[in-house]
Amino acid sequence: MLHDPNDLAAMAEALSRSADYRVLRRLVPRAASQPIIGRDCRTGILLDTETTGLDHARDEIIELGMVKFEYSADGRILGVRETFSAFNEPSAPISAEVTALTGITDEMVAGHRIDKASVNAFVDGAVITIAHNSSFDRKFAERYWPVFEHKAWGCSMSEIDWRKHGFAGAQLGYLLNGAGYFHHAHRAIDDCHALLEVLAFELPTMGSSALALLLETARRPTMRVWAEQTAFELKDSLKRRGYRWNDGSDGRPKSWFIDVDETGLDDEIAFLRTQIYMQDVEPSVQRLTAFTRFSNRI
Repeated sequence: MLHDPNDLAAMAEALSRSADYRVLRRLVPRAASQPIIGRDCRTGILLDTETTGLDHARDEIIELGMVKFEYSADGRILGVRETFSAFNEPSAPISAEVTALTGITDEMVAGHRIDKASVNAFVDGAVITIAHNSSFDRKFAERYWPVFEHKAWGCSMSEIDWRKHGFAGAQLGYLLNGAGYFHHAHRAIDDCHALLEVLAFELPTMGSSALALLLETARRPTMRVWAEQTAFELKDSLKRRGYRWNDGSDGRPKSWFIDVDETGLDDEIAFLRTQIYMQDVEPSVQRLTAFTRFSNRI
């Protein structure tokens, strides 16, 4: 039985007003609009990659998706400027596991190359690049297109405490559902459109958009503290504190490390001196900003 779309919309609206129901709407990507002139707006890029694996030094990008959008100084998304979607044929066949995850086959990427000049032109003038896992996507993007080495980056997965704001987790699908939408795709450009709606969502706990909170967090410098040459039996104490392990394969120290706000640096060093090293040490510390955070170079 066919229903008039207007009737379905009215039914959905009625259900959404009830505390007994939640309504999820199929995500329809926003149409591109003309650049906004005469308003205080900035340009951002949402980026997602699909790859042949997790190793940014060895595995290859097979798809790049980007959405260029405009936003206001207070973090409101004003509109979509344009989109970018392209395949890249890797040097070896795509594994069955990757095809199952992404839906991308060897036939789809055959003969395709992502044009460097087109990528450079697309991101020109953008104030910030945002990915939902920037520690993954930035490293791949920098390897292929050095223009991303000089961009500020934000991570919508790690730079917002989503559980604190009432979400079930930080996975993009959970967040999209929380914002009132669903989508079935796992293609790069589709995930960028999904992320746009997640960032446009007004957080009830803040009274402002998720994008506003992300921008605020990304702008703040953080300090990376390296707890080098610690005793093995102290690993559980470091993990409970929030430290992560780096295996040294990326050229960085083979060591535990943690990122903290500048205001928390003294407390972190005090913890290491009194609980880990039991002596007055000077741990290695790096200052990170949106321009260096998540990068291959740090």
